Amino acid sequence: MKITTVRRISQGFFFIITIWFCLVTAPGIEWWQLRGWPVNWIIQLDPLSGIGTLLATHSIHSGLIWGLATIIITIIIGRFFCGWLCPFGTLHQFTGYIANRKKPPAKKAEDNQYRSAQNLKYIVLIFLLSAALSDLVIFLSGFSKNQPVMFWGFMAVFIFFLIILSFFKIVSKPKNVIISVIAASVFLTLLSMLPQTSRIMSSSLQTGLLDPIPLFYRSVNLILIPLMDGSFFKLSHSMRFYHGTFIIGAIFFTTVFMNLYIPRFYCRFICPLGALFGLFGHYAIWRIGKTEDKCPDCLLCENNCEGACKPSSKIRTSECVLCMNCLHVCPHDLVGYKTSASASGEITSPDFTKRRLVTSVVSGIITIPMIRLNGNILKAKSPELIRPPGALEETGFLARCIKCGQCMKICPTNVIQPAMAEAGIEGFLSPVLDFTTGTSGCQLNCVACGHICPTSAIRPLSFDEKTGKNKFTPKGPVRIGTAFVDVGRCLPWAMEKPCIVCQENCPVSPKAILTKETFAAIGGRLTVSNSDSVTFELENAVFKPGFFSTGDYFFKVQGKDDKMRSIIKNSEKTLTISPAVPWETKPVNGNTGEIYIRLQKPYIDPVRCIGCGVCEHECPVRTKRAIRVTSDNESRNRLAAISLLYRGGI
Repeated sequence: MKITTVRRISQGFFFIITIWFCLVTAPGIEWWQLRGWPVNWIIQLDPLSGIGTLLATHSIHSGLIWGLATIIITIIIGRFFCGWLCPFGTLHQFTGYIANRKKPPAKKAEDNQYRSAQNLKYIVLIFLLSAALSDLVIFLSGFSKNQPVMFWGFMAVFIFFLIILSFFKIVSKPKNVIISVIAASVFLTLLSMLPQTSRIMSSSLQTGLLDPIPLFYRSVNLILIPLMDGSFFKLSHSMRFYHGTFIIGAIFFTTVFMNLYIPRFYCRFICPLGALFGLFGHYAIWRIGKTEDKCPDCLLCENNCEGACKPSSKIRTSECVLCMNCLHVCPHDLVGYKTSASASGEITSPDFTKRRLVTSVVSGIITIPMIRLNGNILKAKSPELIRPPGALEETGFLARCIKCGQCMKICPTNVIQPAMAEAGIEGFLSPVLDFTTGTSGCQLNCVACGHICPTSAIRPLSFDEKTGKNKFTPKGPVRIGTAFVDVGRCLPWAMEKPCIVCQENCPVSPKAILTKETFAAIGGRLTVSNSDSVTFELENAVFKPGFFSTGDYFFKVQGKDDKMRSIIKNSEKTLTISPAVPWETKPVNGNTGEIYIRLQKPYIDPVRCIGCGVCEHECPVRTKRAIRVTSDNESRNRLAAISLLYRGGI
């Protein structure tokens, strides 16, 4: 079997299994849905997610250790992930093949020539990792009073930069090493002088925006599957809706359709994961190369070269994605896969200058602090920024979330949505709750989002912890916010219309929504013209039959016996009241009375409210709800506490 055939089988397998993992995360009752499938496995094989969280949090989620295996294999055999495993790369390769298969060989070879713009992906990688590096720099360079930690902190960060510099061949001369040591020391010293209490230097993990694996998962989960759900297959009981789908879809389809012009455009010019594999794989033990330094320059090897690595001359090993097409088509058998260097020479590093490198690193490190100078991280945030239950405090959350969309897909009520402006620039496309979307609020008995999160940005909760039961009783339930009644829009408060929908649907026990009962007269005084003990005929009355029989309307006769009596039915001119309250003095003709409406005005007990949003979802005021949940009093952020609640031990 040809090596290219084996590669296609591998690509097809991993593409199909990734789509399958996306399909089975849809909440349902079928035997194949959510039955122990390792749905995060492909994400866990992505080392960029692991390295990003390691730099940002100084720790790594256990599942992301799989990425270490990917790195080790890359160091041994080269960039196999890009050419053999990556589902997004497979889609790009297939699209490029369909678009370019009828082009003449000379045109294909021209399209597959190396372009200097392919260095852009290294700039993207360094920028994203530098943004994740900020907190580690501060932590290691003197935040601790432990001097050995300070020393090794300087060494660790310097070694990190030294590896980058050596990859780009910028420290090839002794004087460059000395300059690099001095520059790194000065830079770290300046950073360590920032005040300890400042969190503007906290790391922010933004790799998920362009990392192909989270990008592919996000696009499939939030765009492709919802588009086809209900037509080609039926996964959800109702249509799924997500915010920002135009932006997500535009990014996805633009990167795919660019293959119509340049094959594997995204992989060659943008992909930060490909750049990372280029860093680890440019000195791979096994590599593609020419066995002899002779070639008739037929350029057949470059007709279908997926990495634009120029196998016909000096091969660029950091760009080779091991597509093996050159091995398959070379008529002279001059291209091989071996442990020795290419006979025609190799270019192991991209064309990168010190100026570009320094600009990328410094830009990445200072971008997040510049964003955070608005103070949103240091104080209570936007009230609309409501994170899923179990989400870490905001700085910790932003240091872990890779924006893969897994939590959004698995949410049974469709209330977890991609953030647009709620979380600022840093939190773009990260998960937030919108209780006006979907089928309900955040369900009390649901802990799915925390258990599927691949980086523990949303930590896994048990049912007892979420609801504050058993050993978690002293701590209380997890609160994601607090509901507030807008009395200017609430039907009982503002319009004297009976409504207790929010109180009826509150799932907390005892209920967090209470009511204050009041009565309001409607329609003016009415004169009794004929009556018995329960039925009254009223002069000049024109009622809608059955209108007052809801249980919310009462009749009171003026006089000595002025008790409220419930109206159980009515005709155009008569009212029938409940006989449950006997008369002390029976009304007579000429007595006057009034109809009253009973209003149960809701108010919130903030100590009981957990911010589940069921009340907001069910509110009959449909545009801007009359009861809305904000992030106030959420468990994860002490700065959002309603401080007056806790004075005196309340």
